[in-house]
Amino acid sequence: MTEQTSFYDEIGGMPTFRRLVDTFYRGVAGDEVLKPMYPEEDLGPAAERLTLFLAQYWGGPTTYSEQRGHPRLRMRHQPFHVNPDARDRWLSHMRAAVDELELSPLHEATLWDYLQRAALAMVNTFEPTGIGTPSDGRSAPGLPVSSRSDSAD
Repeated sequence: MTEQTSFYDEIGGMPTFRRLVDTFYRGVAGDEVLKPMYPEEDLGPAAERLTLFLAQYWGGPTTYSEQRGHPRLRMRHQPFHVNPDARDRWLSHMRAAVDELELSPLHEATLWDYLQRAALAMVNTFEPTGIGTPSDGRSAPGLPVSSRSDSAD
């Protein structure tokens, strides 16, 4: 019997995922929309969580689940205002990070397909404002909702 190699191993294991995530978070650190979504000033803990998640997803060590349980990505992202602009910014930084890896075309396409689908799945609003959690801990204001028209007829 032949032993199957995981995607994780095929692309270089943990060092590759660390490079991917480190490059990604360098972009996030300077992004005025995405950076406020991270409650920690230091992006290191978020980078470690993403590295462990991606490594596990692609067949590497199960450290993420051992430390944090089931990924529950939608639930974990629900408190944040993830609209199409945030998704596109996330994908832009991730695209730059994937390009830096210089993977084979098949590996690059496989990884990018997953990242695009994951980013689409995290969108939880189409409101253009309210990015992140305010520093005072209160909920971000939403758009006003009214059942009646405020304009004169």
